Amino acid sequence: QVQLVESGGGLVQAGGSLRLSCAASGRSFSHYTMGWFRQAPGKEREFVAASSWTGGRTYYADSVKGRFSISRDNAKNTVYLQMNSLKPEDTAIYYCAATLLGPGYEGEPKKYDQWGQGTQVTVSS
Repeated sequence: QVQLVESGGGLVQAGGSLRLSCAASGRSFSHYTMGWFRQAPGKEREFVAASSWTGGRTYYADSVKGRFSISRDNAKNTVYLQMNSLKPEDTAIYYCAATLLGPGYEGEPKKYDQWGQGTQVTVSS
């Protein structure tokens, strides 16, 4: 198992940028597919982005394509989410998640069995 801790959230104006980090402790971080999800008040948790264990394959929700970028540094046991051109509708709690399952269904929360506690992102208009 890995333990996940997110950081980097905060309040930003529309059009601004934030970079979220998710630090993992535990063994074999480089074997995990990592994902970012978000949940706004009153809404279901939704997929944002995912990275294969090497970082060679990345996946994005249509709503963030071209604005967000996921990356990972396996030497630092950390995955990042660079968020640019932020919009008020990006406001949510952002969670990172990890799974050892193979490729496929990266956008499904049920695929992931390790979750962080979340970090709040608020985008003002």
